Amino acid sequence: MDETGAIRVERVVCVADCGLVVHPHIVRAQMESAIVFGLTAALYGKVTLKDGRVEQSNFHDYQMLSLAECPSIEVHVVPSSESPGGVGEPGTPPIAPAVANAVLAATGKRLRTLPLGDALRKQ
Repeated sequence: MDETGAIRVERVVCVADCGLVVHPHIVRAQMESAIVFGLTAALYGKVTLKDGRVEQSNFHDYQMLSLAECPSIEVHVVPSSESPGGVGEPGTPPIAPAVANAVLAATGKRLRTLPLGDALRKQ
C-alpha cells in the first residue's frame, strides 16, 4: 500500500507453461499486457449504472492503470516440448487473487470483492 492507504503493486512475477513456444517475446508481451489489464480490473474495475444506462462510455471515463502505477513485471517461460498452447489471456485471471492474498499477508485484511481498492476502503 502507498502512503495514502491505496493498494500499490510494485512487482509481479509470472511463470507461463504454454507448451512449445515459437516466439518467446510475443508470449512475454502477451502476459505483461494481460497482467496490466487484470490489475486494472482488480484495482479499479467498476461499471456503474445511472437511470438504467452504463455511465462509462469509453476509456476517458473508465479508470485504467496508469503507466506510473504499472509494476515491474517478470515473465518466465517454462521450456517445454508439449504441443503449443494459447497465451491469449492466462495472465489476467490470477492477478486479482494474487493481489488479494498479498494484501492479506501485508495487512491481515481479507478482501473478497472487486475492485480491491474499494473493498479495502470499506474495511
